[in-house]
Amino acid sequence: MTNTPDQSPLGKTSAYQTEYAPELLFPIPRQQKRDELGISGTLPFFGVDIWNAYEISWLNMRGKPQVAIATITVPADSPNIIESKSFKLYLNSFNQTRLANTDALLTLLRADLSAAVGSPVHIALSTPEAFSSVKMGELDGVLLDRLDIEIDQYTPAPALLSANFAEAMVEETLTSHLLKSNCLVTGQPDWASVQIHYVGPQIDQEGLLRYLIGFREHNEFHEQCVERIFIDIMRQCKPTKLAVYARYTRRGGLDINPWRTNFSTARPLNLRTARQ
Repeated sequence: MTNTPDQSPLGKTSAYQTEYAPELLFPIPRQQKRDELGISGTLPFFGVDIWNAYEISWLNMRGKPQVAIATITVPADSPNIIESKSFKLYLNSFNQTRLANTDALLTLLRADLSAAVGSPVHIALSTPEAFSSVKMGELDGVLLDRLDIEIDQYTPAPALLSANFAEAMVEETLTSHLLKSNCLVTGQPDWASVQIHYVGPQIDQEGLLRYLIGFREHNEFHEQCVERIFIDIMRQCKPTKLAVYARYTRRGGLDINPWRTNFSTARPLNLRTARQ
């Protein structure tokens, strides 16, 4: 039986287990939403979902609490995503679990999360000794939000996207802090900054900003929104190269930052933005 979002713990009263319980993880197949976008067979992009978990705690063998920040990198071609509330419940199940050291924690996290998404994940832990080295930064690019435009549509409209096919191709990086969507199940708001890097016919910036603001009343998970943006820009504007990266604000001690690209380039830095 295939898991669906409405079967997840989202929007339901949940008992918080405080001892290790990997069965709490709730995977959801990516393909269900990709079918809506007409994506089948070979993916038109590659990339990762970068999860940052700020509320990880466990006990050492003497019962003393330990804390850390985890960064989990999930490949975009993994069969599943993990529903975020179930992820939080799973992480909380370590709260009263005794572990020998951070290696023991990493072993469990890698095994459980890789099994849930259906592909190997990469996990890095920052312990308190390294907290001072955690850096912040904002997305580079020309800020679309400077444009003084009138908005009257708050659902995604790909027809708003256009490009100048009569002129020479350009290479640009565009950013916006005005991306907002809503949780697919609960309708709770999800806030993000987004960066779009492309090579191709110059994209009309006003139309792109209107399109991005159009997600304001749209219900979809973070990963799905970024893939929708990627596919809509590819189809409407036909760039030869495209990368879309979103930094979503955290909820429940987790932030999710999907990145999709169709060309070989360095993976974006995992810099926490001011709103995160």
